[in-house]
Amino acid sequence: MAAAPQAPSRGSVRKTRPVTVKTSLNNPYTICWPELDREHTHFILQTLEDGFQAVGLRKMEDKRRKKTMPCFKKQSQENCSLGADTGENQKERETGAKQPLLGWTPVHVRKQLAIGVNEVTRALERSDLLLVLVCKSVKPALITSHLIQLSLSRAVPACQVPRLSERIAPVIGLKCVLALGFRKNTVDLTDQVCAIIPRVPDLSVPWLPDRTEGPGETIETTALEDQDREILETSFEDLSKHKRRLAEAQPTSVALQPLKIKKLIPNPNKKRKPPKNKKATK
Repeated sequence: MAAAPQAPSRGSVRKTRPVTVKTSLNNPYTICWPELDREHTHFILQTLEDGFQAVGLRKMEDKRRKKTMPCFKKQSQENCSLGADTGENQKERETGAKQPLLGWTPVHVRKQLAIGVNEVTRALERSDLLLVLVCKSVKPALITSHLIQLSLSRAVPACQVPRLSERIAPVIGLKCVLALGFRKNTVDLTDQVCAIIPRVPDLSVPWLPDRTEGPGETIETTALEDQDREILETSFEDLSKHKRRLAEAQPTSVALQPLKIKKLIPNPNKKRKPPKNKKATK
């Protein structure tokens, strides 16, 4: 016997809302920091440590900070602390020991540096740096990836140094150092900067030319200057031939790649937040 067909339900049918999809353009180029050799990393970290120790740069902080306490415990805590601290205060007054000044010890040396990602970014935008060093253990890497394009556009040598924060932060007196920049007015650390710059690898960004140069003139630049002098002395025909040779020898322009279209679905699990006005029931 065939089963009887069921009658359609008379309940209201909810209309399904269309899924909202947002389109975004993704960058086809992969930009990353160049790798640094172990010898160069050891040399850079050792020179920085020796330089900061020789200058005496350090930030002094007050370790004895008062903790916030509730109002009803303040009076009892103050009464107990009066009897305990009188002996220490009397000893300090008798010996006449002065507390160390808080903050950076040589202020003029601190003004020659840019410490932290935000400070380094602002200094690069103003083109006020000679060298940029970034810690490799930064997570996520997006925090320091924008410094690659900034430093290359400003013709500033920059590199990613492993264990930069672990080695330099305790020497300076900070918890971490994610980025470190040397300003153009550096006087006390010029020797360290001149020694580190030749060991920094070149940055590569497809749409930006590499304009970073060392502290002195290289052999290639001198050879090009000699060629230019010879060209000026020759006739117009020789000059045109030389231009043709240079045009043939130069590499082709960067091949542009199409942008990738990526679709994003906001809130795919459709989780709703509870209303703020209504009080939570017990």
